[in-house]
Amino acid sequence: MSEAADQSGGMDLDLMGPVDYLVVEFPGNRMTGEGLPLLVDLVERGIIRILDFAFVMKEEDGSVHAMAISDFDGDGALDLAVFEGASSGLLDEGDLGEAGGVLEPGSSAGVLVYENVWAAPFARAVRRGGGQLVASGRIPVQALLAAAEALDAEGAAG
Repeated sequence: MSEAADQSGGMDLDLMGPVDYLVVEFPGNRMTGEGLPLLVDLVERGIIRILDFAFVMKEEDGSVHAMAISDFDGDGALDLAVFEGASSGLLDEGDLGEAGGVLEPGSSAGVLVYENVWAAPFARAVRRGGGQLVASGRIPVQALLAAAEALDAEGAAG
């Protein structure tokens, strides 16, 4: 049992690290499963803890529905068996509908909610010291690449 889980199976928020979510789109429903072993490795090494893992699909007509965890690459093996039952209850139908809303028609997505276990000791220390997180964000790789290109162009011009 995780240190952040109490005896009732719930989550002790005072012990948890920051919680993030990802929505990863697979255009044309082409999921290869290539990233799954890396995700499993992050869990096994205690870097993250998966709280919720779900899949949604957006049909060509724009309707969105949840997908069951299954054999996504068609090789006969259940690709996501290790994640079956990963559900804390944080994600609901509304969240999955919202995630599906950002997809292109004919695409599917994995929706992942995870705790950054690696950051839990730091987060606990900050909370004990009276601190609280007031802002958080992520810089997209594309923005970093654009900034690097701009610096290169600036350096070449100067």
